[in-house]
Amino acid sequence: MRDIAQRMSFPRRRGRHRDWSKFLGVLGTLIYLVLAIASPAFAVQPDEMMADPAKEARARELSRELRCMVCQNQSIDDSEAPLARDLRLLVRERIAAGDSDKQVIDFLVSRYGEYVLLKPRFESQTWLLWLLTPFALLAGALGLWWQNRRRNRLAARDNEAGLKLTADEEARIEKLLAAQSPPADKTL
Repeated sequence: MRDIAQRMSFPRRRGRHRDWSKFLGVLGTLIYLVLAIASPAFAVQPDEMMADPAKEARARELSRELRCMVCQNQSIDDSEAPLARDLRLLVRERIAAGDSDKQVIDFLVSRYGEYVLLKPRFESQTWLLWLLTPFALLAGALGLWWQNRRRNRLAARDNEAGLKLTADEEARIEKLLAAQSPPADKTL
């Protein structure tokens, strides 16, 4: 009966469902492509840019390493905050004055503190920040391995204990199996 009900499905409904799923798949792909291809808007204004392309590239690279103090999780290259603009201009002034990348970074760190760096330096004060994540991942992996090993040992022990039946259990199983089996046909 169930087989007949399954065969009597309406082809129109099935076709519509397929059409909708295809449409939604194509629509999702198009949205993804548009968002992936669209270039991100940068906060750097044309009047901030340096005339020398090599110096501008250095300034942009340094700007990507520095944190916007207003937005906090954005680089000054991406931020549109007035303070980020001031910092971008300061970076370009220092580069135009002939400072190296390290001198520019050191100047900004001395002025604003280590917090201005998006990636803190590996120093005696920041070693815990750098090493805590790998140690936490390692501890989690070891914990999962230990738990899985323990669970497998307990399951094996339970299987071994569960395979041994008592004489009463064996007799009960034989009685149930005998009651369920159909009587043998002796009219052959």
